[in-house]
Amino acid sequence: MTDCIFCKIVAGELPSEIVHSGEQVIAFRDLHPQAPTHILIIPRRHVPTLHDLTAADGELLNEMFTVARTLAEQEGLGERGYRTVFNCKDEGGQEVHHLHLHLIGGRQMTWPPG
Repeated sequence: MTDCIFCKIVAGELPSEIVHSGEQVIAFRDLHPQAPTHILIIPRRHVPTLHDLTAADGELLNEMFTVARTLAEQEGLGERGYRTVFNCKDEGGQEVHHLHLHLIGGRQMTWPPG
């Protein structure tokens, strides 16, 4: 998608602080972090929302969560704890309509989140 900001990051057209680059996913630091660690993990291919995934996307989700766990360890969050979040569609709080998993940590999380 030519107007998708995350597709432009994947294509290298927009700068970002990439912390992981894999076959199916990349991860980069959020421009507006909500915690000391706030990383977005996205598929390289455009998937608008979590609701658009199918059973065939199991490998993609596995890689996204595996990357989240690895990055959490690298960020020193493994023992302390962290949060992973998918927002889905506008009412679910999704602002960029390209599937992304938030990895958030480095501070005490509260519930409900908002």
